[in-house]
Amino acid sequence: MESTEQRKTLVNGHADENITTSKESKWVISRRRSCHGPRPVTKFGPKAKLVDDHSVADNSINSTCDPSSMILGWKSQPKQVLIIRKPGEDDDVNNSFKELAYWLVTEMNLMLYAEQASLSEPSIANDKRVQDIRSNIFTWRQHEGLESSIDFIICLGGDGTLLYAASLFQRNCPPVVAYHIGSLGFLTCFKFPNYKQDLTSVVNGSGKLILRKRLECQLMFKRGTDDKNHNEDDNNITSYTVLNELVIDRGSAQSLSNLDVYCNDRLITSVQGDGLIVSTPTGSTAYAAAAGGSMVHPSVPGILLTPVCPHSLASRPVIVPAGVEIKIILSQESRSGAFASFDGRDRQELRRGDGIRVTTSVYPVPCLTREDQITDWFTSLGECLHWNARRKQKPF
Repeated sequence: MESTEQRKTLVNGHADENITTSKESKWVISRRRSCHGPRPVTKFGPKAKLVDDHSVADNSINSTCDPSSMILGWKSQPKQVLIIRKPGEDDDVNNSFKELAYWLVTEMNLMLYAEQASLSEPSIANDKRVQDIRSNIFTWRQHEGLESSIDFIICLGGDGTLLYAASLFQRNCPPVVAYHIGSLGFLTCFKFPNYKQDLTSVVNGSGKLILRKRLECQLMFKRGTDDKNHNEDDNNITSYTVLNELVIDRGSAQSLSNLDVYCNDRLITSVQGDGLIVSTPTGSTAYAAAAGGSMVHPSVPGILLTPVCPHSLASRPVIVPAGVEIKIILSQESRSGAFASFDGRDRQELRRGDGIRVTTSVYPVPCLTREDQITDWFTSLGECLHWNARRKQKPF
């Protein structure tokens, strides 16, 4: 075996390790790790920043940041806002969109961006208020460069709308104000009737933030000589950034999947069962919670590994530090293939020997909070998941 060559450079204030393994393994790994993301001053859209807290020394290893101290600030006055609405003919969403758009343009003097599909719906396109401000609403296409132009995002819908908005910004994501006009609304803490007060506070730079960490997932397809379309040395890499989770499942196969799990290139376990969920703390209250995993506050830096219906009573969910690298490979001994999905989208087929490399992304999603991080999270646990809700025991 050849010795591993390691080269470290500093990228965005973080150690960037490029590690090339031996030719026998055929894996080429490029690592960029971070527990807390980059310095947020230049990474939250063109104008957003965090207000500096000089009471805490940046270089103190023993200091712990109070989650309530993260305040949104602006380098200059925000001017351009992207509105993402829940798709479909939902009257509540459509009426909220029209009312909000008219107020933002006429009262706040902002320029709006919206999807063409939203503006083309008859109930919106034929509305007089929308027609009056149509010259101030710009359309955009998916995968169009928005990172350098959008100052902040407004979501109208449920958790799926927020996940979709985050997927549009795979790297630098502007601040997000998410309104609950959907079915669940665990991540969307704002109530629409209060939008004027909420958004005025955001534009004035007095809103509180929570930085929702994301995972960077790299698919690595490893094909052998039995695949006519690929050479033996081919490695095709596709990357996704997810806010909730990566899910690997056996699909419709009758046999269990067999997944080899590595942590920092060390084999830690093999998961035999229906699949594996690799989630962020934000995603801990989604599919991972339904599979028996712990619910973790979004400010806790970590990566959650939750087996799905494992073929062993000893297989338990674990939480590892955010700075490590997780690698999942479909074992050569697996009786069937598997499928991977990223925040419920972009489903990809995996064959034996294929793998996915997972690290904490240096690009979190900054979300505005209604009250503060702690209050909003426990409120959502109680209202949406009915956490620890039961009738009190009668006294003696």
